[in-house]
Amino acid sequence: MSFSLHFGSLLPYWPVFLMGAWLTLKMTTVAIFFGTILGTLVAFAKRSRHRWLARACSVYIEAVRNTPFLVQIFILFFGLASIGIRMPTFVAAVLAMTINIGAYAAEIIRAGLEAVPRGQLEAAECLGLSRWRIGWHVMLQPAIEKVYPSLTGQFLLMMQASAVASQISAEELTAIANTVQSDTFRSLETYIVVAALYLILSLVIKLLAWAVGEYAFKRRRVIRRAALQAGKRVPRRVGSPTSTIKRGAA
Repeated sequence: MSFSLHFGSLLPYWPVFLMGAWLTLKMTTVAIFFGTILGTLVAFAKRSRHRWLARACSVYIEAVRNTPFLVQIFILFFGLASIGIRMPTFVAAVLAMTINIGAYAAEIIRAGLEAVPRGQLEAAECLGLSRWRIGWHVMLQPAIEKVYPSLTGQFLLMMQASAVASQISAEELTAIANTVQSDTFRSLETYIVVAALYLILSLVIKLLAWAVGEYAFKRRRVIRRAALQAGKRVPRRVGSPTSTIKRGAA
């Protein structure tokens, strides 16, 4: 049994592939933006002194993290439509992705908040900083910097999970692939192309996340610059002629 790959038959579909990739990237970007905001609010609310608010946040997190994303998107698109609340496929997909990211980001950010030393908070209170300034400068920024790699990984997983949106006819990359392979009957070539496009999208998101991190976390740049300057001033090894002369002179 022999087979050969023929990617030439897919050339007329490249504009369609690019449109699907662009929609996937757009859905992911919007969901990441609003999902991170939602996760931050939930992370702080879960630490609230109001027990009912903390419990409500815990219920939200556990409900989202312990149910399949496919079921969540079906509830928003088909379930709400059955009671008269209809929304476009793009809105339903982005809303489901936002809710999903929010739950996972909340736990990641909460872990970062818990890692902030208590002494820093007490020092900020002694300086008379307002509650909002303590929350933003002393708690949130260091916490986000610590858990930023984990957040980036979660964003990548959500971009890949956006393929589920094809089940509600959202014209994202996987839905485009299903259409193309049904037209051309070149399933292997089609999904190889789609896998390559998902890989490119992952690299783009990683690059964007790195750029945002470099801009947002100034302390990271300062530490790196100090490390480079310290590396240029490497001390001479003990036992070298110069060090021997200096010890003799001393």
